[in-house]
Amino acid sequence: MEREDERWMAEALVSAREGGEAGEVPVGAIVVREGVVLSRASNRTVRDQDPTAHAELLALRAAAAALGSWRLVDCTLYVTLEPCAMCAGGIVLSRVERVVFGAWDDKAGMAGSVGDLLRHPSLNHRPEVRAGVSGEECSAILREMFAQRRARSVDSPLVPE
Repeated sequence: MEREDERWMAEALVSAREGGEAGEVPVGAIVVREGVVLSRASNRTVRDQDPTAHAELLALRAAAAALGSWRLVDCTLYVTLEPCAMCAGGIVLSRVERVVFGAWDDKAGMAGSVGDLLRHPSLNHRPEVRAGVSGEECSAILREMFAQRRARSVDSPLVPE
């Protein structure tokens, strides 16, 4: 299972990089069922001007469309960053069986960092969670993007009108 998780996380990282190249925060997600990728997505919040266009939710929507069912039974979501509260809610509601993520998010993560919505005992569905898969690589692409943004803002500061 460990080797398989690393294989699929590598696929999610491809999507994350594609999103980063398009100017998004580089987060990628894929949904896999029985060894088949049902969907893949990267963040689209900037491109779509949609605060809900996180990679996880886009991947869940596409997987539901592919299956013709909102219940993503026997599916695993691979995502490069720990899901936020919004995404964790979508994961629980979609009945995803497993969530595998790479980098921890100590500012918004809801799979153990800030809170743990995915495994909250009061909820009717609690997916299995595996954290830290290819974590250093997932963290590195985020650090690089934010470092580049900081460097650009220093090189060309905004001038008030």
